[in-house]
Amino acid sequence: MAQSKQALKSRIRSVKSTKKITKAMELIATTKLQKQKKMMENNREYAYYLKETISQILLDNAEIENQYLVHQEDTNPLTILFTSDMGLCGGYNSNELRYLQEIGVNPEAPLMVIGSKGLPWLKARNFNIENELISSDTVSYLDLARIMTSVLNRYVAKEITSIRIVYTKFANSVSFVPNHVQLLPVTRESLGKKEETTGYVMETLFEPSADAILNDLIPMYVKSLFYSYYLETKTSEQASRRMAMETATDNASELIDTLTLKFNQARQAAITQEITEIVGGANAL
Repeated sequence: MAQSKQALKSRIRSVKSTKKITKAMELIATTKLQKQKKMMENNREYAYYLKETISQILLDNAEIENQYLVHQEDTNPLTILFTSDMGLCGGYNSNELRYLQEIGVNPEAPLMVIGSKGLPWLKARNFNIENELISSDTVSYLDLARIMTSVLNRYVAKEITSIRIVYTKFANSVSFVPNHVQLLPVTRESLGKKEETTGYVMETLFEPSADAILNDLIPMYVKSLFYSYYLETKTSEQASRRMAMETATDNASELIDTLTLKFNQARQAAITQEITEIVGGANAL
């Protein structure tokens, strides 16, 4: 019985130590989540105004056929997948990898991976990984802009026929699901319909041309979207990690209560046994 009490005591200490770690990680994830949300919301505003400008140009020039708008046979699509570099974030990575299969990404088509956690799974299934970006926690807008510049050059050269991103869409701190979007070619539908005004309409003149302006604006817009989806994915990751650590902390508390009850029962049983032995010995006298 003494050994059982000692084992329970040791396990309680171990679980309490683990609880301190998970609680600390929960607090860190909460802080990072708030920071990521602010960055995500700030960047969304920038992307929104770029989209509005492009929409206005297309509204004024309905006949325009820019190189970033023209659809072609999608023979060599590029998929960009965001995963995490760190674990302990619940089903965040496994959900994204499962979603990658659900949407039917061809393993032979080029795949760019940002984050290290999905690489072993992808390599085991012989995905055509063209590029890997590790340590995505320290990635800046300039880093992603350089990557997207290279991708855009390949698109213009027709080395790839479309670009899509698989990421985790953030709704709120407890709701985030895998999603995918097409970056290129840009569709008028994805930009949304800008309402035509009635009455007095001011004609907009473009210099040198609307097409030339779009050649500058659309890459800026695509880079901004790329960064936005990265920020949204990182926000979802921190939200998932916070939830996972909160659950682990709650489970540790429940386990400590259960083990403490068992320890007290074992101690009470030992005391009862000792009293019984003393009484039995006294009666024998």
